[in-house]
Amino acid sequence: MPHPTSRTDAALPPGPGEVLAARLDLLNRRLTELGPLVVAFSGGADSALLLAAAVRALGPDHVIAATGDSASLSQRERGAVRDIAAELGANHAFVGTHELETAGYRENSTSRCWFCKDELATRLRELADRVGFAQVATGTNHDDLADPFRPGIRAAALQGVVTPLADAGLSKEQVRAASRAWSLPTWDKPASPCLSSRVAYGLTITRERLARVDAAEQALRDSLRGAGIASYDLRVRDLGDSALIQVDRPAVAAVAACREALDAVRATGFASVEVDPRGFRSGSLNQITERITSGS
Repeated sequence: MPHPTSRTDAALPPGPGEVLAARLDLLNRRLTELGPLVVAFSGGADSALLLAAAVRALGPDHVIAATGDSASLSQRERGAVRDIAAELGANHAFVGTHELETAGYRENSTSRCWFCKDELATRLRELADRVGFAQVATGTNHDDLADPFRPGIRAAALQGVVTPLADAGLSKEQVRAASRAWSLPTWDKPASPCLSSRVAYGLTITRERLARVDAAEQALRDSLRGAGIASYDLRVRDLGDSALIQVDRPAVAAVAACREALDAVRATGFASVEVDPRGFRSGSLNQITERITSGS
């Protein structure tokens, strides 16, 4: 007879695999309820999982992967979104956006993402109306909703954009796990936010500034590859006349010592270049901006 305190006869909590399977089932049911939809497609892990799930649930003729055709989209990602959408069996479209015509976006305050996502949602809604699809969906996951500062998410919500991954309770970690289980090419892809996210707050966003950041990151990536230096994450932060390179912490010393890489970034139009000794950190732009404004 089991000891009175034994839990051998109690129901065990579901394991991670069972939880993930249940949430993917919820996602499939949610997508079926929504019907034909336009997926805001950045080519990252979140939007790729959403796109793959939508194609499975609705069929390729009832899903369009749409990417904002913006100066803040890097040339590298411009090619990637087409290739990934094709690999997932989805129709893809670039949709012109005009956030650079909005003063609030160009001024580059901490609410910049509001203006960007509001513009994108407007253009995606127009596309959905043209093709007769009722819904526009983003790859916002459940963890994103817990972030207290997400003006872009709020802007999209006000336009009625839906968030199926978040609705199904899928976390960032579960998105990666599901993507790997489904053999999606994005399961281990580093996050690649828009080029404007590299520009310190308060510096005016211009087409030329975004092009310089794009060129600098590509030059850095090429130089590090040639030098045999690996970094999963990589950013070139635009601080005005100077550039701040951020790479994975273990690669910091090697990058700082790589004259070819520093010169390649400088050659794109920066007066000076330095490597962040603390390495890449998501969300570090606030700290960088504080350093600029304080003069420290």
